[in-house]
Amino acid sequence: MKLLTLISDLTIPAVLCAILLHGLIKGVPVFDTFIEGAKEGIGVSFRILPTLVGLLTAISMFSASGALDVLTSALSPLAGLLRLPKEVIPLAILQPISGSGSMAIFQNLLEKLGPDSMEGRIASVMMGSAETTFYTIAIYYGATSVKETRHTAVAGLIADLVGLTVSALAVRLIFY
Repeated sequence: MKLLTLISDLTIPAVLCAILLHGLIKGVPVFDTFIEGAKEGIGVSFRILPTLVGLLTAISMFSASGALDVLTSALSPLAGLLRLPKEVIPLAILQPISGSGSMAIFQNLLEKLGPDSMEGRIASVMMGSAETTFYTIAIYYGATSVKETRHTAVAGLIADLVGLTVSALAVRLIFY
């Protein structure tokens, strides 16, 4: 056990040393290259900042307005057909939009129903089965200045729906 902890603690420093050593062997000006990358990273951060602020503002307004509750009620019949418990519907709605928003709902659900409840297990599998699709699109397309997302959002949402539905099915098959 101590050996695994030691290996775990040394992994990142070892990788950093390996990168530095490789750069020195290849004759790359390591520090200058690092500074250039940092400058580029700051530029990307400034380019995507308006997109992030807009996305986070929209998510906060969506939740605070009560629209999440209305949408949860409207989707309850469909969730019933997919065999999703109504308690996980807000998580299923927010997961493609916001990682932090879905994490807050997830934590609240676990505190309320417990991690070993069917809803808690389904929510746990859901958290690992779906991507924050709109956040990812906003960040990557914003960073690359792509304006036309074409079929990215639709394909991502279909993948999220499949992941969310199969997570409920898998939990039911394994635990119930």
